Amino acid sequence: MLDSAAGGGWPPNVEELARSVERTADPSRERDLRLVERTRQGDLDAFNELVIHYQDHLLALATRLTGDVEAAHDAVQESFIRAYRNLHAFRGDSFRAWLTRIVVNASTDVLRLRKRRPSEPYPEREDEPWEPPAGASADPEREAVRRAQARALSAALAGLTEGQRAAILLFDVEGYDYPEIARIAGVSLGTVKSRIHRGRLAMRALLEDSMELFRD
Repeated sequence: MLDSAAGGGWPPNVEELARSVERTADPSRERDLRLVERTRQGDLDAFNELVIHYQDHLLALATRLTGDVEAAHDAVQESFIRAYRNLHAFRGDSFRAWLTRIVVNASTDVLRLRKRRPSEPYPEREDEPWEPPAGASADPEREAVRRAQARALSAALAGLTEGQRAAILLFDVEGYDYPEIARIAGVSLGTVKSRIHRGRLAMRALLEDSMELFRD
């Protein structure tokens, strides 16, 4: 969360946001627009509410993108800072998609920064993949299989290019369609389709020795 008071200088755009709210029946989207507008008016608590709503979701995505929980935390923290500083650029569409675009870029930046420091440890592929904690009633055997599946998927995702990994996660995990992914990634529709197709082929090859884990 942010701890200092919000600065001024953001146009309120109340009418624009109100029209956006009227056009959507999605309660979470309406909530986001209201909180964005309050933040623009100087209410830092409103932005912290947005952080609370999205931090776990973004951490899971960033962890899958980077393969490293520590790097993911850095990416998510940087994402919220970028979002806060650039909130004037949000045009009232999907705040979740807007944040997702930021965290994809921040995760890529974190990975590239680490690759430029070869003398430092690069432990992200050794970490356990981040997952929500299991419930108290979880079956130990099924939990062990689930963790093995998660490790195999994490290792396979690590073998993809950055673009393929992001496209597959946004499509298969986050549920975005091709045009939305194209906007988030800033690439053409054809590039998105190619990345997903080639990424799936690569995933299938990388998971070939682990397929028993995914059979019922």
